[in-house]
Amino acid sequence: MAKPTRIEPPVEAPPRRGKWKSRLLIALILVLAGVLGWAVYFSPMFSVRRIDVEGLHVVKSADVMKALDVPMGVPLLQVDTKGAARRVANLPKVALVRVQRNYPSALKVTVTERVAAAYFTTEQGTHLVDLEGVDFSTEPAPKDLPRLRIDSPSQRDPRVVAAMTVLGALPKSLRSQVTELYAKTPASVQLMLADGKRVVWGSADSSELKANVLVALLSQQGRTYDVSSPDLPTIR
Repeated sequence: MAKPTRIEPPVEAPPRRGKWKSRLLIALILVLAGVLGWAVYFSPMFSVRRIDVEGLHVVKSADVMKALDVPMGVPLLQVDTKGAARRVANLPKVALVRVQRNYPSALKVTVTERVAAAYFTTEQGTHLVDLEGVDFSTEPAPKDLPRLRIDSPSQRDPRVVAAMTVLGALPKSLRSQVTELYAKTPASVQLMLADGKRVVWGSADSSELKANVLVALLSQQGRTYDVSSPDLPTIR
């Protein structure tokens, strides 16, 4: 008669010290990370003690600081940098702004100001316009700035935007010769140059191509240069 098979209970291996050391190390790392996170988020060690503003020429530092609205002593991680940047960007003469945390205790604010590229006049005074077509200030125009001849322009007026898109497409050497821009509609932009030559541009479409064609045409005699159809330009 066969003997019954005996099943021995499994023998558990003794715990390995290396495994417990790894677990302990992970626990310590998590604790340290938590302490560090607390320190950065709440501790005055990483709070705002200095605000550096760069890029200002005409915008006042006091106006930027007021719009920024970040009190000294607030922890850096609690600063809403995007919200602060949006508030500064609402200043009329500010085109772009970037707000960065600069550890351990500073904010860096980099401002790009709007630059006047043309002007128009109304009963309220002289309005400065940048190359994006933004009417950002009412004050005397700098010398040699071209004038926009547009009836009753409004903020973000499509005619103004079209005219400034055209102006921005010109090479700087040619842009400096423009004395006046006309635009009864966004598709009927015209330029007057300092030597009395008139440029019929049409819409702002294909402005880069039109600018290249115009540079070549201006080497020829004429009074009116029509590049509204750049594939078939004309001189009169």
